[in-house]
Amino acid sequence: MKNTIPLFLLTVLFFASCQKTTQNENLLEQALSSHSPKIKRVMDSLEKFEVQIRYTKIDRRNDSIIFTDYDFQVDSEAYFYPASTVKFPIAILALERLNETDTLNRNTRYYIEGDSLESTFAKDISQIFAVSDNGANNRLFELLGQDAINTNLKKKGIEKIRISHRLGYHSEDLTTKPLIVYLNDSTTSPTKPTANTAPEPLEIQKIKKGVGYVEDDSLISTPFNFSLKNYYPLASQHGVLKRVIFPGKFEADERFNLSKDQHSFLLNAMQTLPRNAGYDVETYYDGYCKFFIYGDTKEAIPDHIKIYNKVGFAYGTLTDCAYITDRKNEVDFLLTATILVNNNRIFNDNVYEYDEVGIPFLAELGREIHRLEIQRKK
Repeated sequence: MKNTIPLFLLTVLFFASCQKTTQNENLLEQALSSHSPKIKRVMDSLEKFEVQIRYTKIDRRNDSIIFTDYDFQVDSEAYFYPASTVKFPIAILALERLNETDTLNRNTRYYIEGDSLESTFAKDISQIFAVSDNGANNRLFELLGQDAINTNLKKKGIEKIRISHRLGYHSEDLTTKPLIVYLNDSTTSPTKPTANTAPEPLEIQKIKKGVGYVEDDSLISTPFNFSLKNYYPLASQHGVLKRVIFPGKFEADERFNLSKDQHSFLLNAMQTLPRNAGYDVETYYDGYCKFFIYGDTKEAIPDHIKIYNKVGFAYGTLTDCAYITDRKNEVDFLLTATILVNNNRIFNDNVYEYDEVGIPFLAELGREIHRLEIQRKK
């Protein structure tokens, strides 16, 4: 009889522990249940904000890496405008192209025909991640062409994607512009332009949004049609990120063809903060292109936290696709999320609640997941 009570108590405690572990396993669900007003005001009006989130828990056992994905409203058939997040695969494919071209390397100097601005591919990729520079992206777009971008991504198993236009302006020109490449200090050579296929209108849910849009300073009172815009859904973004951060988890034909040196260069560019790339810290603070955890503050990101990511923001849509690692607390995870903040439902009027609602939501979401990950590891 003396041994029965302790054994009973041990059994109860064991099952209680198992139940607690099961209940707490979905950290994304816990984060979204936060009482923080930054999260709660969005969760209380979900349909309005068109939130989609994928969080990947990472566990390591011996030499194995185990991914567990948790989704919230992820739907590749529900359109959101990807904005500058498309620069990520374009930068990767530009590095692949350099592998295939004997006369080009990262430090090759060049300019676009008709433009006097000189650059290098290394500089372009650095600017894409540090401050999300549109011009840098568009130069790489001219190098590749949209047909090659789409075909090569689909070959890697990224099926749901359609890159159709440059950024900063919507050019109808389907032919890429030649790059004038420096073969040495005084000799240049043009690349051949490529003709690309005209995009077909997308036919998916939520492709028309809002009640109106501004065009040529006039309000057009019909929904804004995104059917010819870029399409890069959340699952595809997360898949590209996984291939870059954990290439060994994918079959050879699903990986990007990057040398070890190129892969290291890409990872370094992805986590480099604007201040470390030579930009003014007042304008380009650490969280400028790091929405998760730090987007709503101008605090410096500590050295033990690295965020390998690409953000996008345009037409009221904010998106971040990130691998976050904290060496001090020995945690890492993948997180991709998008939110629409357009209270008046008018597009192209530059009246969006980025700073009031969108970025605070993404920052707090990142903080909650980070906090829960630390608890989980303890």
